[in-house]
Amino acid sequence: MTVEIVTEPDELWSGPGRATATPPTSMIERMTLILDAFDSTTPTLTLLGLAERTGLPRSTVHRILDQMIRLRWLAHTPGGYRLGLRVLELGGLAAEHNELREVVGPLLYELSQRTGLIGHLAVLDGREVLILDRAGARSRVAIPTRIGGRLPAHCTAVGKALLATLEPGIAEASLRGSTARTARTIVDRAELHRELARIRNRQGVAVDTEESLPGVACVAVPIRGRGVAMAAISLSGTVNGERSALDTARLARALAEVAKEASRALAPRHGRPH
Repeated sequence: MTVEIVTEPDELWSGPGRATATPPTSMIERMTLILDAFDSTTPTLTLLGLAERTGLPRSTVHRILDQMIRLRWLAHTPGGYRLGLRVLELGGLAAEHNELREVVGPLLYELSQRTGLIGHLAVLDGREVLILDRAGARSRVAIPTRIGGRLPAHCTAVGKALLATLEPGIAEASLRGSTARTARTIVDRAELHRELARIRNRQGVAVDTEESLPGVACVAVPIRGRGVAMAAISLSGTVNGERSALDTARLARALAEVAKEASRALAPRHGRPH
């Protein structure tokens, strides 16, 4: 990473340790200050809040934020900024205190045990979904997915469930350049938009029958919070020829109950944006 020397005068520095420490002199130090400003009680911060917490000039924070968003260290969110998926990929995937995994993981595990299917928890990242958690005995269903793995959003049930929560114009960016992974993958953009419309009409229930992986079918629903989809959960199993081994309607109801319970549990954990 390129080291950038601070050009602002020292008197603008008012961060922690002002009396005993010199102003941060590199991009790495200033990025670290910004990342450290977030905590469990304030997962979302405004530009002003970040400037106050770091002690850095607001113009400096704004400039660094643009770069951190582009590199996925941070992300825009209603009310300000939050930690981005790059942080999650590098460290949060193995952390026991990851909020979504902490809340959804036990619910997904219990549902997987009841159904004998593989459960997935995923979030949308551009054209892909990032798998945050996986539940289910490996010997029950041979599905080559892993925590921290990625799959194209347009051909997975979790991806389509999340894309369907977006406005069509916003979803369009994630559908460009869609490629086929199997003979059943939908790659025509007009048909993909029709598929997302069908998912919206089904109250968010998305289905993938061998669109992503041969011999595998999946049912998914979004987990909503504050009016937006935070993540999606799914159940995956094997298919036999044209007949799916999954009872889509029954599994959709079970997933919807878990999603509602997860939303209720997550709601009190979100502090007010600063």
